[in-house]
Amino acid sequence: MKKVIATDKAPAAIGPYSQAIEVGNVVYTSGIIPVVPATGEIPEGSVAQANQAFENLSNLLQAAGTSMDKVIKTTVFIKEMNDFASINEVYAKFFPEPYPARSCVEVARLPKDVMLEIEAIAEK
Repeated sequence: MKKVIATDKAPAAIGPYSQAIEVGNVVYTSGIIPVVPATGEIPEGSVAQANQAFENLSNLLQAAGTSMDKVIKTTVFIKEMNDFASINEVYAKFFPEPYPARSCVEVARLPKDVMLEIEAIAEK
């Protein structure tokens, strides 16, 4: 049975989807973008946006009863591959070793023209 996970400490869904879904002891998040939930603002620059996106992801996982150290797999979508190294530095601050499996791809455009989006699968 699936359970919808929602929190006001991560950006609200901007379409017909849930912030996250829990099935059994696994949580699947939708893509999380770097929107400040309280204000709707988007920080400037890839490092600030990465910090915000990963903070939003952490908040969503907490709402689901799990955490960043329980993440199994992430997918990171970035607008500019030249930001890969700086985003990796921020990523490493949020995810403890052993790091989750990950895919990272450059994309042409993301919602609200942000510089990155992240989705995750975590165990509870």
